[in-house]
Amino acid sequence: MPTVSLIVTQYFAGAAGFALTTEGSLSYGGEALIQTSVKDGKITAEAHYEILGLVAERVPDRAAVSVRHAQSIDIDKLGTLALACKAAPNVGGVLQRMARYHTLLSDSVSYQLDVADSATLLRQEVLVGSGPGLVFSPEAGLSAMFQAIDQVAAEKVTPQLVTFRHTPPRDAQLFEDFFGCEVKFGAEANGILFSQAGLETENKLGDLALSEFLTKHLDAEMKRLNTEPSLVRVTKEEIARVLSEGLPKMADVARELGFSVRSFHRRLADHGASFQTIAEETRRDIALSMLREANCPLSEIAFLTGFSEQSAFNRAFKRWTNETPANYRKSFAR
Repeated sequence: MPTVSLIVTQYFAGAAGFALTTEGSLSYGGEALIQTSVKDGKITAEAHYEILGLVAERVPDRAAVSVRHAQSIDIDKLGTLALACKAAPNVGGVLQRMARYHTLLSDSVSYQLDVADSATLLRQEVLVGSGPGLVFSPEAGLSAMFQAIDQVAAEKVTPQLVTFRHTPPRDAQLFEDFFGCEVKFGAEANGILFSQAGLETENKLGDLALSEFLTKHLDAEMKRLNTEPSLVRVTKEEIARVLSEGLPKMADVARELGFSVRSFHRRLADHGASFQTIAEETRRDIALSMLREANCPLSEIAFLTGFSEQSAFNRAFKRWTNETPANYRKSFAR
């Protein structure tokens, strides 16, 4: 299940006039709204986007919220990732750390660096999320990224361009005032474009030895996380959830995860995956697990893995393992 660091959501909620406690209780104007579960300092991405949706419904000035959110963040409270960014030698090093280690704060989005000619785009991709608050993810996220750079760089860095895929809010001019450059809506990507000179801007506290030490620590933290990309993982979870009703169509899963079919296909391809392959792996993994651990009839396993007939399940299982389901089960009963 994709998660978001609670402190990230707290900063955003606070910028919109909401209050989110460390126990996961959200209120607005004294009215209790939702109670969400907090585990290891994180909430589910679903809860995060529900909160963003509540803000979208109650606070009309979207750009103002995103900018206030960015300006309210104290980078020092974001843990080892913040320290590693501060210790990076220059702005380019900060972007590299943001792109590589942002998963530690949230695995519902990813940041990537697209290098072209003499400029680099810090691009955000939403891996999972839906609802009216979805537009806040790139707006608030990229604003926060830029604010972090502003806090650590020795000199002011002005982007060449900021782009968003969606339509502009009514107070969109605030974004140009904040970033100090043109902000384009209806673009192909959500991102901030930096010049090579901007990337080479030194940081106030750049320290190569400390930077190497901190990145090693971050690498160790990353290894403790599930190495499977978030989008692949949630796709498997959604397929598993509905398999007993038959193998779902790609369009249905895409809609449930908040994507168009085209975008869903492209983002899976970015991870070297396809919907057909993921669906096949999900069916296989569930079948193998049930045969090892459950005593239910083969016909029921066939049904729960989306097969209309046991004979079709048997053929698929033979293709996966080169043996029959019955023989596979017997091998674990010995």
